Amino acid sequence: MTQFHPKITPIYQTSVFTFEDLNELEAYFEQPGNQYMYSRFGNPNTDELAAEVNKLEGGAGAVVTSSGMSAILVAVLTYCQAGDHVLCAEEIYGGSASLLSQELTRIGIAVTFVPGDELYNLGNYVQDNTKLLLAETISNPLLQVLDIQKLAIETKRAGIKLVVDNTFASPIITKPLALGADMVMHSVTKYLSGHSDVTAGVVVCREEEDLKRAKQVVMTFGVNLSPFESWLGARGLKTLKLRMRQHSQGALEIARFLEQHPKVEQVWYPGLEQHPQHELAKVQGNGLYGGMLSFRIADDLETVNTFMQALQHIPFAPSLAGVTTSISHPLRTSHRSFSPEKLQKLNITLGVIRLSVGIEDGEELLADLEQALERV
Repeated sequence: MTQFHPKITPIYQTSVFTFEDLNELEAYFEQPGNQYMYSRFGNPNTDELAAEVNKLEGGAGAVVTSSGMSAILVAVLTYCQAGDHVLCAEEIYGGSASLLSQELTRIGIAVTFVPGDELYNLGNYVQDNTKLLLAETISNPLLQVLDIQKLAIETKRAGIKLVVDNTFASPIITKPLALGADMVMHSVTKYLSGHSDVTAGVVVCREEEDLKRAKQVVMTFGVNLSPFESWLGARGLKTLKLRMRQHSQGALEIARFLEQHPKVEQVWYPGLEQHPQHELAKVQGNGLYGGMLSFRIADDLETVNTFMQALQHIPFAPSLAGVTTSISHPLRTSHRSFSPEKLQKLNITLGVIRLSVGIEDGEELLADLEQALERV
């Protein structure tokens, strides 16, 4: 039979692999990784995606999961059990906050949210049972940039682990493990895959022991990723570097346009010089600032709806990081579970629009934003 050598890994769309006999089965258990048994335990496509992300982040290994949310779950359960305590940055994706405060508390894991200006001095928050701090490289939705190296120094001083959600930045912009983080996770759904056709997550570990535990959590809880979506994720990674450069270039151009527009009250983008962490972002991001920005128009429902309806090429889609530009509304989507008091404290108001800049021609996007703003 002819031996085939495909340039791209084929899709191993199978739930189970076969064995010759019990001797071969025993060899599988004695030398894990040499072959496959059941796709919940491992599959060539999931392993390829994990290996490629790990290479980008520079870890000891990675494991892929069914979504970004399951990646956060795996990250927490790698270090925590009932009776433990977790710290979390106050400004964070609403789904992450809900998982911690509404679900993990039900199984005995306590959580405390730490204001952004106190993240580098955790003395008042760390308890004897505190295991980790969860934070985002670039926060969702108001694009605050955290000093990962400084955070790593503080968490080590406090004797806890640092888990960083690197979804907004991607490893093209920032590599948290190189700056001292213990674990990095991504919603692969977003920039790593990049085409709005995959739901997946990944956890990358600095230490082998953490990787073994993370793999055990994925296998036992059944939050593994399918072979086909793993294949799609690996395909998307091949253009990640090019896409991130284009996302960043387009976002900076749009942010500069929006900050000058009379109907825009505020713009949040790390590439703008007035951003409070601009210099940090420049150094930590190697001159790239990402494709995400947020801006505020009038805090009025009719104004926001008029703006959204007037856009001709930019859809309202409550996600981010696709190759086509989209807008979202944090107050009513990603952060709707937050209390009114917390939303007010974080400055997430009705007029805040989150813009995920794609890789289209910038002139078309600017023209669309211009005509929509003229309508409000």
